[in-house]
Amino acid sequence: MAGNNFTSTKEYVASQELMASVNVAIALQKPLLIKGEPGTGKTMLAEAVAKSLGKRLIVWNIKSTTKAQDGLYVYDTIQRLYDGQFGEEGVDDISRYIKLGKLGEAFDSEEQVVLLIDEIDKADLEFPNDLLWELDQMEFYIHETKRTVKAKQRPIVIITSNAEKELPDAFLRRCIFHYIAFPDAALMEEIVKVHYPDIEENILKNAMTAFYDIRSIRDIRKKPSTSELIDWVNALQIGGISADRIRAELPFIGVVVKKDEDLQTVLHHAD
Repeated sequence: MAGNNFTSTKEYVASQELMASVNVAIALQKPLLIKGEPGTGKTMLAEAVAKSLGKRLIVWNIKSTTKAQDGLYVYDTIQRLYDGQFGEEGVDDISRYIKLGKLGEAFDSEEQVVLLIDEIDKADLEFPNDLLWELDQMEFYIHETKRTVKAKQRPIVIITSNAEKELPDAFLRRCIFHYIAFPDAALMEEIVKVHYPDIEENILKNAMTAFYDIRSIRDIRKKPSTSELIDWVNALQIGGISADRIRAELPFIGVVVKKDEDLQTVLHHAD
């Protein structure tokens, strides 16, 4: 039975601070804005919250061309015109051609859902401001049908940002903010063991030491993320690499380091 508070799941290990931020946002009925470097589990958090609370997840992936209106509804005039040309019945019923967007779908749901607005900073600067009324009032108006769509159950809203753009102050004031720091060694070990509970301790220890050494190199342009460590550990196990070879040889290093110049930097540093 799902509870009212978010806790870590079998697949997602959350820090105490992150769990507290999620639960405060739920209690205050405010959007939770999550920032953090790539690979810290921002997007996966929404999946974990939905699973922990036993709720449906709706994902709105934001692109550079996304407009706020896309999340509310679209009026499919082309389909209506097409149907009119071919004599389809019900063409005069405009409501047939109103398609709810992800935000509209979340509002219209009979049960409370988790709504993920993913990578909000990819859109233009006006995008967050254009959502202020809807996120505050939890409703919007469809002009074509003169219908107001009001949230039947206020969704749990999680918004992620990679900090590519500064978000407007008016938008930030309406959010609970949490920055997901990169996991320390203790939390990282816990995360890896979620995926590979039977991993040999020496392989994990040496892989993690090498991983954090690489992240600490000042000239690295793209620091490896949690997912890359998990992939590397898997490659080491599949390849039958012994623990003592990991730091000495950095086998399968291309799983961790993805840029040519970073690879040269790492190999030079290892020498």
